[in-house]
Amino acid sequence: MGAERILGPQRRNLWFWVFVGPFVVGLGLFTYVPLAWSVYLSFFDAHNTVSPSGSDFVGLGNYSAMLGDDAFLGSLGTFLVFTAFIVPATYALSLGLALMVNRLRIAQAFFRSVFFLPTACSYVVAALIWKLSIFNGVRFGLANTVLGWLGGGEDIAWLSTTDPPWYWLVIVTVRLWLQAGFYMILFLAGLQRISPQLYEAAAVDGARPGWQTFRHITFPQLRATSVAVVLLLVINAFQAFDEFYNLLSDARGYPPYARPPLVYLYYTALGQDQNLGLGSAGAVILALIIAVATVLQARWFGLGRKGED
Repeated sequence: MGAERILGPQRRNLWFWVFVGPFVVGLGLFTYVPLAWSVYLSFFDAHNTVSPSGSDFVGLGNYSAMLGDDAFLGSLGTFLVFTAFIVPATYALSLGLALMVNRLRIAQAFFRSVFFLPTACSYVVAALIWKLSIFNGVRFGLANTVLGWLGGGEDIAWLSTTDPPWYWLVIVTVRLWLQAGFYMILFLAGLQRISPQLYEAAAVDGARPGWQTFRHITFPQLRATSVAVVLLLVINAFQAFDEFYNLLSDARGYPPYARPPLVYLYYTALGQDQNLGLGSAGAVILALIIAVATVLQARWFGLGRKGED
């Protein structure tokens, strides 16, 4: 009876575990165990070690040190600036692309693939292309070349100029190029779920196609998709690392400006001091901020409430 209960009728449960088991084991070993160990390390003075002794226990000392660190708090401010730029820009661009592609009657699959293709590009590769080819700070860079054609004057050092902070243009555009296609696909799926009968009824009632139809029919019907897109964009903004690190760091190190939380934690845990306990505490704080921000956004938008599509 015990074996039959585990394996199920006709051994169906056996095949379930054959296919799912390796994934569950890998998820536990490479995701949940490191997460649990990181939480454990956050309570110890773990310099250059991942197995501190009992005498290194500091309790909540690492957490209080991180919350009192101006550099860490400044990294959270960098995240807020990055979010203020990238979330509305990606939302507007991906929605606009979805609306245009959805209206196509020919070659829709082609344009959908073209706009989605950058999603498959590595963040590291894209950052290096932006840094070395497009926004290179010399006259051979594409951006400075175009500005020269337009009479722009002196070349701009895009990644080292802080007044005005031109580096934000580089960081935001590379992330925008990389992720807009993915969210366009989400909006396309939402648009294709809207019943054509709604537009027919609106036309009968005298609604004009264009902005009026979009405002009163299309946009409200995309509410659930919009909430999901905004949540994903904010979470991804918290996790920004590759584009910042590969765009701004050089042989001299990383500049003191535009350090998002993950870059700061990278230098804290793997820098000269290798303070893994302090870095782990910062990672736990960051994870809690992401969780709280996600829950608050979901509650604010009414995600999952009764009657939500």
